[in-house]
Amino acid sequence: MSTNIVLIDDHKLFREGVKRILEMEDGFNVVAEGEDGSMAIDLVKKYKPDVVLMDINMPDVNGVEATAELLEKYPGVKVIILSIHDDENYVTHALKSGAQGYLLKEMDSDALIEAITVVSDGGSYLHPRVTHNLVREYRRLVSDEESVYGGSDQSLSKLKELDHRKPLHLLTRRECQVLQLLAEGKSNRGISESLYISEKTVKNHVSSILQKMKVKDRTQAVVIAIKKGWVEIF
Repeated sequence: MSTNIVLIDDHKLFREGVKRILEMEDGFNVVAEGEDGSMAIDLVKKYKPDVVLMDINMPDVNGVEATAELLEKYPGVKVIILSIHDDENYVTHALKSGAQGYLLKEMDSDALIEAITVVSDGGSYLHPRVTHNLVREYRRLVSDEESVYGGSDQSLSKLKELDHRKPLHLLTRRECQVLQLLAEGKSNRGISESLYISEKTVKNHVSSILQKMKVKDRTQAVVIAIKKGWVEIF
């Protein structure tokens, strides 16, 4: 079954590059293109795509505004934001608008394919570096809260008592290593280079981790791992 995609970006060369990547993959079909957020609603109405790839910075109607308006009228469509910004403020606004994914434009083709696949299946996908930045900001806020309240609150003291042992009851040692690198914001390619294994092997490990942790995507896996103290964030 083909995944129909509408691509919205004001840079024609970028659109052509993304379209070329998707056309090389079985099961992906770019049904329409637009150069501004104002075109998104009309294109979705006409072509009824499964996924919209939406640039965040456009001259008239930006991607966040277009996503919010689009999902208000067509809540079933799934939107992945494309951006050059990894700042958590941009990411937060994009997610609040209803986007199910956030990709940096420096992504490789594997990340693009994976993101569309995960989001079209009902999951969410954040670029690995974006996930790392959000987690780092979350930990900073928790640290600030501890300093304000002096760590006297019971919930804060429980945070300090988290078991930081690796989840060897659930994952293999290699899968624990992969999970740690996911939390550090590594892409599949980055993990393969760090562990000296192939990207295919990395994908197999990630799939196994998601299955064992009973989550849909790597973002959920990282969030759970952090809450349980299974990974360290620097």
